[in-house]
Amino acid sequence: MPNYTLTYSPPAEGWPSFYSFEPEWIQGMNQFLYTFSGGNIFRHNTNEVRNNFYGLPVDGQGNPAAYPSTIQSVFNDEPIVNKIFKTMAIEGNRPWAATFVSDQQDGRFMDVGFFEKKEGDYFAFVRTVNNNPAEPDDYALRSLNGIGLSLTVVGNVVNFPLTTDIGSILSAGDPLVPGSGDAFYFALPVGTEYPAITFAGYVNSIEVDIPNGINRVTHDGSGAAPGINDPLWLGIKNQQAESNGLLGHYGVFELTNTDTTAVEMFVAKSEVMKSYPG
Repeated sequence: MPNYTLTYSPPAEGWPSFYSFEPEWIQGMNQFLYTFSGGNIFRHNTNEVRNNFYGLPVDGQGNPAAYPSTIQSVFNDEPIVNKIFKTMAIEGNRPWAATFVSDQQDGRFMDVGFFEKKEGDYFAFVRTVNNNPAEPDDYALRSLNGIGLSLTVVGNVVNFPLTTDIGSILSAGDPLVPGSGDAFYFALPVGTEYPAITFAGYVNSIEVDIPNGINRVTHDGSGAAPGINDPLWLGIKNQQAESNGLLGHYGVFELTNTDTTAVEMFVAKSEVMKSYPG
């Protein structure tokens, strides 16, 4: 666990700030905050370089130590209602990186580059880290889409009958970027049922040219092979690209800023909808 420096405010009768730097001594005086480090005195909030303390080099190039600013809070309206947190919006002069966790899920994130300025706010959809494809969670299974029985399986190429509509829901990724396509699964028959899915790989390409007898999906082979020619094939959308939101009664969010210039942030908010799991 990292160490923190806590400051107490007598007027507020509380602990308003947690600092990631570790001074040898700290003292407030004449409306300024002073700390000592290495026997030197430093007055805070008086220079133009933000998120930086003491100018200590951290690498061979002499770059100063950076301490990102973080804010953590919770969205908890209607706490007994199960909800989906779809978005994060920030009122301020710059976006912050954000992460989301709830009482039911974690791993949702929004990089700074995900935010777009809309009507004065910085807005982003809540993204998720891709699940372990071998064990997709209940939320990932919401985007499970069936394709149909294959005709033949040749290595990582799955050929479908020309009458099978692969459809437009399944998406291919960049073969040079592992895991960028949708996850591709098969199910083996047990009698007349297909009780379980098995991860085969991530989709690299989808080729449909019915007049020339082509109707196939190629995956990267990072999972298992079905061992038969005609299993049932299914796909799960790439969770990072799909923006399914965060499911839970409440959402804990953390905002992180690494800028070295002044940044203002006034309000954080989320678009929330009631979950209807039927």
